[in-house]
Amino acid sequence: MKNEYALVSIITINYKQAEVTNQLIASLQRITWPNFELIVVDNNSGENDCSKINTTNKNTLLICNTKNDGFAGGNNIGIKAAKGDYILLLNNDTEVAPGFLEPMIELFEKNDSIGAVSPKIKFFHHPELIQYAGFTKMNPFTLRMHAIGSRQIDNGTYDEVSETHFAHGCAMMVSRKVLETVGYMPEEYFLYYEEHDWSAAIKRKGYQIWYQPESLVLHKESISVKKGSVLKTYFINRNRILFMKRNFNWINRLMAFLFILLISFPKNLLMFLIKSEYKHLQAYWDAISWNFTHKTKNRWNH
Repeated sequence: MKNEYALVSIITINYKQAEVTNQLIASLQRITWPNFELIVVDNNSGENDCSKINTTNKNTLLICNTKNDGFAGGNNIGIKAAKGDYILLLNNDTEVAPGFLEPMIELFEKNDSIGAVSPKIKFFHHPELIQYAGFTKMNPFTLRMHAIGSRQIDNGTYDEVSETHFAHGCAMMVSRKVLETVGYMPEEYFLYYEEHDWSAAIKRKGYQIWYQPESLVLHKESISVKKGSVLKTYFINRNRILFMKRNFNWINRLMAFLFILLISFPKNLLMFLIKSEYKHLQAYWDAISWNFTHKTKNRWNH
């Protein structure tokens, strides 16, 4: 390696999940890479949750935020405190394989064009199943992409190191050089799609996104935000459009808006009405409305 035992800054966000975060901390104490720091940012959990975080290990820094800055904002606080040559954003609801850092660092140090690397991610409670083995390209109409290998048995099909379209925010490593070139995560999203925007910004600077299957992270999946939550309905739909506004050229923006107006919008409204999910209906309406009342800078040529 170019830089043997480079310092790795691992950043994780805690929000009302101290016990889960401590399980991650315990997992990280078993890794084989000898030079790392762990930065835990508590996003104003309240109820003394911050004081419950295990900081007995000398390489652990705890930052108790005075407000909830969301996923991107919390990570940016950690990034600003980080000293590492490499920055790894890692969900608090994960546990890692002991040797998971080495393969990602090796990729960076073999290829200067790499901007971000994500490992193979599998489900913690069903470790035979893959959650992420890279991302497909985003559909310009639906504004969705799909995790490659999702919910498939890990039988070796996705064991090839490869370039991919987006990193996964659950576990995403960038180098200090890339961070200084691209800048911090976009905080306008608060929750969901910020890592996709950051990936797009990294690629616009001429870097590549890679998937490293030799590195393994196990994800406990949706502990902080429950599946089917109103919060998720709001931010997923709001930020999907926000991503389009920030990153698509005018032709693709027009196509996406027509799809939303003519297909997605009436379909979702009807679905929520039929299921009598009125809180989700309100959240969906608020998500769409937000994008018409808030201006944002398009980054297509930036």
